Amino acid sequence: MDIFAIVGLFLGLAFILTGQAMEGGNIGQLLQITAAFIVVGGTLGAVVLSFPPQALALAVSYVKYVFFPPKVDMPVLISEIVEYATKARKEGVIVLEKEAKKASDPILKMGLEAVADGADPTLVQSMMENQITQFEGRVAVAAKVFEAFGGYSPTLGIIGAVLGLIQVMQNLSDPSKLGAGIAVAFVATIYGLFVANLLMLPMSARIKVNFAQVLVAKELMVEGVLSIQAGESPALIERKLNSFILVE
Repeated sequence: MDIFAIVGLFLGLAFILTGQAMEGGNIGQLLQITAAFIVVGGTLGAVVLSFPPQALALAVSYVKYVFFPPKVDMPVLISEIVEYATKARKEGVIVLEKEAKKASDPILKMGLEAVADGADPTLVQSMMENQITQFEGRVAVAAKVFEAFGGYSPTLGIIGAVLGLIQVMQNLSDPSKLGAGIAVAFVATIYGLFVANLLMLPMSARIKVNFAQVLVAKELMVEGVLSIQAGESPALIERKLNSFILVE
């Protein structure tokens, strides 16, 4: 679990509620079911209209990666590829057909099998990069759904505020109904900004950041497989792949 994702969410909520309390307010003043219906429901409708079901399902499945980032151990991956290179150098690339079954990543498995089948290097590179492009597109779509949610919710908050003010204007003669309308007006705006800036936009950014290293690892796989196919020495391949690791 990424503890900083939890800490960030907690800090945001804590400081907002603390500020509310310092102004003499309480959490009950922020609980407005009508405002929540307008903002969350309206924004959800806009998002459903904007994306196909497959994209929405993909975004939901990626929520876990906000708090549980995919793990990438670059040194272990490099060692794995160097091991394949060593066996290919000793026994020939045909051995990769059997070794590919143990590959830690589907893209790496595809590349090794293609090399074992004697595919042209250009074709091997194209196949692997096509898979990386599709994977990158999936990450981008998932992040875009949350980004869209965060983009729509402030506008829906404004709609909720306007609806609340309409209620206020229609009931100026009845002071007992003014409070509810004003509450919806202001709380809806808060909900819209809260959903956007403390939940959806940070989640979108977190997904992109958490998968950045995964994409680097997949590019490393392409370089490793092509180097094996070119017959380069395992030592050279290891040095080349280590360049994908940032030296600080």
